Amino acid sequence: MELAGALQLGELAAAFAALPVFPLFDTAYFIVSVLYLKYEPGAVEMSRKSPFASWLCAMLHCFGSYILADLLLGEPPIDYFSNNSSVILATAVWYLIFFCPMNLFYKCVSFLPLKLIFVAMKEVVRVRKIAAGVHHAHHRYHHGWFIMMATGWVKGSGVALMSNFEQLLRGVWKPETNEILHMSFPTKASLYGTILFTLQQTHWLPISEANLIFFFTMFMIVCKVFMTATHSHASPFAPVESFICPVFFGSVSSGHSSHHHDQHGASHEVSHPPPPPAKSKEELNEGTRKRKAKKAE
Repeated sequence: MELAGALQLGELAAAFAALPVFPLFDTAYFIVSVLYLKYEPGAVEMSRKSPFASWLCAMLHCFGSYILADLLLGEPPIDYFSNNSSVILATAVWYLIFFCPMNLFYKCVSFLPLKLIFVAMKEVVRVRKIAAGVHHAHHRYHHGWFIMMATGWVKGSGVALMSNFEQLLRGVWKPETNEILHMSFPTKASLYGTILFTLQQTHWLPISEANLIFFFTMFMIVCKVFMTATHSHASPFAPVESFICPVFFGSVSSGHSSHHHDQHGASHEVSHPPPPPAKSKEELNEGTRKRKAKKAE
């Protein structure tokens, strides 16, 4: 019975891994990506003032991961734009979300129950891209573990890693929003996922690629759908990271900051010279008499 269940699960995972993502899942991926672009402050105004800049930003949201991966592997960064069907589909989604009369298309796809379906479908594409990136890098650099991890990571979260460049296209510069400094859940999950796929690709993780794709996709779908439904930004990795990070990387001590504050306070006090001594009453009276004498003259 257990063997039959394992066989059925393996067949399900194999069928799921072989499921084509174009056009259905890619359409959902483009819809969610362009929706996030429209949520950005000033994105709607920019689409009216400069539709071409808005279109470029939308293409970065849809294909930024491919551009970064091609740059890492020394391939033409615009190579994916030769896929006319995907570019036309992404352009149609961008136009409908930004310019559909009465915002009908935007209102439909942003309706929460329907949006949750699109979010789940987007995670299917994300995991496939991570697996494909690791597999592609493994084919080029058979023993390059870090190259596999870097390629899979940017494949899964390329648009987030390019967020500062995309902001420049919109005329915004926010260096404090650097994704590497403040990783979101998809970026962290893509990093952890690409480590798993690298270990599987190099035969250090005893699991088939189809099973890993299936289980990791289910994990991503559950987390992202829950976070979107509850409007939560809390990372599921936070409890584990709060326990592990202080052990291996230490915690920020308050002694250094207080010492720095004392030094800064001391230098601040030194930088201000003491006030001049107050004049005596006799000096004030003498000055008053001199001014009256000048006025009389």
